[in-house]
Amino acid sequence: MREASRVAEGERRGGGAVALWLAPRAHRIGEALRAALAEEAALRRPFLWLVVAAGAGVVLYFTAEREPPLPLCFAVLGAAAAFALIARRHARARALFVALAFVAAGFTSAAWRTARVAAPIIPRVGIGELTGFVEELDPRRSGARFILRVASAEGLPGEVAPARVRLTTRGDPSFSAGDFVALKARLMPPARAALPGGYDFARDAYFARLGGVGNALGRIEVMPPPDPAPISLRFFAAIDRARNALALRVYRTIDGDAGAIAAAMVTGKRDFLSGNAKDLIRRAGIFHIITISGMQMTLVAGIFFVGFRRLLAMSQTLALNYPIKKWAAGLAILGAILYDIATGSRVGTERALVMTLIMLVAVLFDRASLSMRNLALAAFFIIAFEPEALLGASFQLSFAAVAALIAVYEWRGDYLGRSRARPVGPSMRGRLAELREALVERLVHGPGAALLATLCATSATASFMANDFHELSPYVLVGNPLTLAIIEFFAVPCALIGAVLYPFGLDGFVWRYLKIGIDLVIYLAGLIASAPGASLHVKAFAPWAIVFLALAVLSAVLWRTWSLRATAIPLALVGLLGAKNGTGFDLAVPPTGDSAAFRAASGEIALLGKRPSVFASEQWLRADADSRAAADAGAGVACDDLGCVGRLFDGRIVALVNERGAFLEDCARAAIIVTPLHAPEGCAAPIVIDRRKLVETGAISLRLKGEKIEWTRARGVDEDRPWSQAPQERRGRITTPEASEIESDNDDAQAAEPLDD
Repeated sequence: MREASRVAEGERRGGGAVALWLAPRAHRIGEALRAALAEEAALRRPFLWLVVAAGAGVVLYFTAEREPPLPLCFAVLGAAAAFALIARRHARARALFVALAFVAAGFTSAAWRTARVAAPIIPRVGIGELTGFVEELDPRRSGARFILRVASAEGLPGEVAPARVRLTTRGDPSFSAGDFVALKARLMPPARAALPGGYDFARDAYFARLGGVGNALGRIEVMPPPDPAPISLRFFAAIDRARNALALRVYRTIDGDAGAIAAAMVTGKRDFLSGNAKDLIRRAGIFHIITISGMQMTLVAGIFFVGFRRLLAMSQTLALNYPIKKWAAGLAILGAILYDIATGSRVGTERALVMTLIMLVAVLFDRASLSMRNLALAAFFIIAFEPEALLGASFQLSFAAVAALIAVYEWRGDYLGRSRARPVGPSMRGRLAELREALVERLVHGPGAALLATLCATSATASFMANDFHELSPYVLVGNPLTLAIIEFFAVPCALIGAVLYPFGLDGFVWRYLKIGIDLVIYLAGLIASAPGASLHVKAFAPWAIVFLALAVLSAVLWRTWSLRATAIPLALVGLLGAKNGTGFDLAVPPTGDSAAFRAASGEIALLGKRPSVFASEQWLRADADSRAAADAGAGVACDDLGCVGRLFDGRIVALVNERGAFLEDCARAAIIVTPLHAPEGCAAPIVIDRRKLVETGAISLRLKGEKIEWTRARGVDEDRPWSQAPQERRGRITTPEASEIESDNDDAQAAEPLDD
């Protein structure tokens, strides 16, 4: 008894000692954090986190399993705003309700956007007669892809007439944007994610008002329209025709993949590029060179701004008596808008335009143009009008990179301000400080500054690259400066000059000059891509990992005080832990059920199916950090007309059944049955994944741990969203497409190709 008392007394004394040791330090940490928050408030930085709150509301909306009532969303937003107003005299309560109001604003904006873009979606595969206006045409080396604004549809399932469809044709098109055409097409619903947590084309297609994708069958007839096309359609169709004409001119002048890259850089038309060339520049980490991105938009606006300002400065009267800087900014705004329209005004380009315009408008009002507040305003604009963009890689990469660059710019300004005010004495400490100043000076001026900015931007985007594409490019520090130099000295000047000279037929020398830069890019990209470790393949993250990694990036770039920036370290560590411990899968089945991916005895992923979808196969292999092409991942699989059979890493058999005649044998010997058909009730296989189950769950992945099986499904149990509607029941049976209708379009990955640049 006495011994226990002594132990307890020792523990109390030890605990007290620890408490005494922690108390003053906790107090000092608390004081430091309060001082840091006060400094951040003086710099008006908490405003930036309101954008994060609104973005969190958008993310919450897209994680909901059911569509929330729009009136209820507005009611919650109004209530949160009212409470924030009532609590305006209490700082903490006001901050809480203001943050909640912005979360509600993001949630409501996403719900309102969903209601605004609502359009019919075909329920299943079908063939029908379509008429409509061609909105946009993208020629390819063979065939073309186009978007049709549907005027009438006959023969489609349920007589659903989608607002827009995206189609491909194998022959050279005899029509152009703006034409009214009649055709027969095989249409299918936009593809759902092939892997839980993977890219969901159906959601992007919903917000693009695409009710179906497929192939044109037979002849496409151009005919007089029953009614004139809307003015907006005629305007953008004329722009598209001009872009195609210029793209063909560039492509034919330069030829080959160099011509395809040049056409993409000048006009945004990327469909001339071969698969090998895309893979090359992707492995070199410079895939964004073939998109009209924020870099091009900023350079174009900068060229207009500097050019107009210098032109106006040539007049002494104007330079001394008028605000030519503001005039130049106004003309640059007009030039940037025209450039956006001329390059197709794609989603990614529109975001770059918004950021650029806000910075130029800041010049008009004598405000700092390159600031985090301007970037926050651009993000607010996107959240208000295109909130679904927050889930896309384009938004994440562009805003993370720009935020990192602005953070470096702010740090540089703070450092230079402190260094000018800091005296340096003759003592040893003064000499060391002078040496440190000289080293840091190299990072804020000249090539060192460019390298630092590139390093920070690359670090800020790395987690999003790994999460979205399961791939990192270690040599991006070489590739990105290369990209910038080529765009600055070749692509943007040639695009502007060539577009002006093209109508006069004097543009040939411009494209030959551009070819020099493109050839240099291809040569250096080949060297980078062939270097050891040029591409690091990353497995799929745990779902929560990217949340912590994103918060780490935000903490690093939005806070100005180092004590608060240090919070990025624990957030990043938690995120990296989730990235390292992703659940993975041993079997993946797409929502169509016509193929599968399983882990074979070798430990690698093998593909099951006679013609598995190319896009789905790439998703499965990338999620497993597998660099092989889909064509090389079919080893160990036996297929015939009835189906396919493979053996899992633990020796169990997985069977894909395509015809009912295979059920008798496969149900008796296989541990897992995958089929696009309705499996018979008496199937003895322990696990049966058939049409009925897939309609309810969407894509499925399984993790096999002995007798224990972990299921992950793409659809929530009660999920019912406009782009992922709940199964409809009719006469006690779930209505699903026929087996022959579930056939995926393997010849063209456009059924699930990302819409966003």
